Amino acid sequence: MKNGKGGSGLVRGKPLQIMLSPEELSAVDNFRFHHRMPSRAAAVRELLRSGLAAVGAVGAVIENAGVKSGDYGVLKAPKGAGSRSK
Repeated sequence: MKNGKGGSGLVRGKPLQIMLSPEELSAVDNFRFHHRMPSRAAAVRELLRSGLAAVGAVGAVIENAGVKSGDYGVLKAPKGAGSRSK
């Protein structure tokens, strides 16, 4: 995905707030821990990707498949962008 400066680093998307029942939240957490995902947000993104792919709405979703929340660090460069020298 292109960032705002024309590069190919990760771009933060739009926030999405949802309400879940205790059972739904438990299912998300179980999925997260079973798949060793770094956060609930990463688990929800992966579940959303899987659901969209299952109904044939793939499109741009595949572009970010496998991207983890940790890859969106505020102070850390995105994967593949190299490291900065001090």
